[in-house]
Amino acid sequence: MEFDLLLKNANLPDGQTGVDIGCANGMIVAVERGINAEAAEVIDAGGYLVSPPFVDPHFHMDATLSLGTPRMNVSGTLLEGIALWGELKPVQSVDEIVTRALRYCDLAVSMGIGSIRSHVDICDDELKGVEALLDVRSQVASYLDLQLVGFPQDGVFRDPTAQTNLLRALDMGVEIVGGIPHFERTMQDGARSVTYLCELAAERGLRVDMHCDESDDPMSRHVETLAYETSRLGLEGRVTGSHLTSMHSMDNYYVSKLIPLMAEAELHAIPNPLINIMLQGRHDTYPKRRGQTRVPELREAGINIGFGSDCVMDPWYSLGRGDMLDVANMGLHVAQLSSRKDMAWCFDAVTENSAKIMGLEGYGVRKGCKANMVLLQAVDPIEAIRLRATRLAVIRAGKVISRTQASYAALNLDGRPGTVDPAQYAPKNAG
Repeated sequence: MEFDLLLKNANLPDGQTGVDIGCANGMIVAVERGINAEAAEVIDAGGYLVSPPFVDPHFHMDATLSLGTPRMNVSGTLLEGIALWGELKPVQSVDEIVTRALRYCDLAVSMGIGSIRSHVDICDDELKGVEALLDVRSQVASYLDLQLVGFPQDGVFRDPTAQTNLLRALDMGVEIVGGIPHFERTMQDGARSVTYLCELAAERGLRVDMHCDESDDPMSRHVETLAYETSRLGLEGRVTGSHLTSMHSMDNYYVSKLIPLMAEAELHAIPNPLINIMLQGRHDTYPKRRGQTRVPELREAGINIGFGSDCVMDPWYSLGRGDMLDVANMGLHVAQLSSRKDMAWCFDAVTENSAKIMGLEGYGVRKGCKANMVLLQAVDPIEAIRLRATRLAVIRAGKVISRTQASYAALNLDGRPGTVDPAQYAPKNAG
């Protein structure tokens, strides 16, 4: 058999080593040792890790790369970020949003991201963000999967036109229903918004991804309502609670009731480690809360968890570089996931788990999957997280669409001084 692309001597995230991967017609058609066949292109992975693409299940592409426009977030708080975004929305154009988003998509792909779920604010009667990101979704479709969530940033009830705008956005092609119950005017309105939005999704056969309890308030408990409505409406497996930071402040007795309800409803959970470790706990002195939901406890209960990046250089977060390994690394540290098994799981949280949240089909490095992969300069998932491994090659539909030169800055793991000569370097020397 002749392949379009053949990767030789690859390690896989599941622990397989020295595997060859044959691709034809955009699909993986062989994963085995010792393939001897012709191929239009052969890549010697050299014992490095070949992973499915990174998946970012929570992002705000309509705001990305807007840092400093019209001003900076001085307090660094979530609420000032929302206020600043409210100042930016009226003055930005559709073309400006498209330009920024396309720049970010190029960066994301070079960093090995193959799929992004982006929330898009619909609390703008012109729906400029929706128009822009629908255009971007079409432009990047050949090299990046982009899902859009209709997100009422100012509250679906709090904002006077949000309900109408959300329906318009869904009719235009936005495919997921979003919400922000903790930003409604009252707890009662927040709970009512969860019911309304879940019923809307059930009626239209859509998924739900709700900003839920992104707060330090232990009484912000809208995820309880989200779990209830998910079960009541038969939406199990199609609903995601994003952020869930109030859980870090809840008492343990209440959480012992809440987590089983979430598991029963088959909710997905998306912590956003980089952003919430920065935004949360701003009113604390010491001790300060960590700003991340209860990842180990949710995981122990069998809840599917994917880490999201949330923001890059926007009103809420002035850093970021489209690197899901940065996200995994921060999530690992904040949740103290220090065992070898836990650290490897953090790699799953930015690949397989997040792909499940997005409902991606044909995802993985297995026979019969789409030939979408990343060659990382690391021998296994833990080393990839530790080194924020260079993405040596990004592959889409069996073709290399991005390459990065190997890095030799962090390879002296046995205490040897100086630098490594690339010409003499082999992966087995990495320790």
